[in-house]
Amino acid sequence: MALKGKLETEIEIKADAQKFYETFKQQSHQVPNATDHIQAVAVHEGDWETHGSVKIWQYTVEGNAEVFKEKVEFDDASRTVTLVGVEGDVMKSYKTFKVIYKATPKADGGLARATVTNTIEYEKLRADVPAPNKYFTMMVNIAKDVDAHLVKA
Repeated sequence: MALKGKLETEIEIKADAQKFYETFKQQSHQVPNATDHIQAVAVHEGDWETHGSVKIWQYTVEGNAEVFKEKVEFDDASRTVTLVGVEGDVMKSYKTFKVIYKATPKADGGLARATVTNTIEYEKLRADVPAPNKYFTMMVNIAKDVDAHLVKA
């Protein structure tokens, strides 16, 4: 059984791709206002928008309160935010854990203004650890909630 894996899906959003990206890059402290999955986000090292800053996320997944400490990476050219896990509940089961949001503008002029590629790259600590499907479902729901919040604003 492979220990490394990747979960990925693409969703259409109505919000502007740049605004979606900037929410995670510059205003991640506002994400709890957009979704019930996240209770709080705090800066541990650095600041809200500097590559390499460390943040601590408090969230609920399948009814359980958990914490995720991550080091953030930004790619402005591709509008990609990568949250690299360094500590927290997820790291009890996974050696590596990366949450990646990539927002891409659409040019067709339809209702969807952009697509968001949601990716989790991981390496399990042991073969009996399940794939992080519950975290992936939460991630996709957060993207949808942030989109709805931006459209309503």
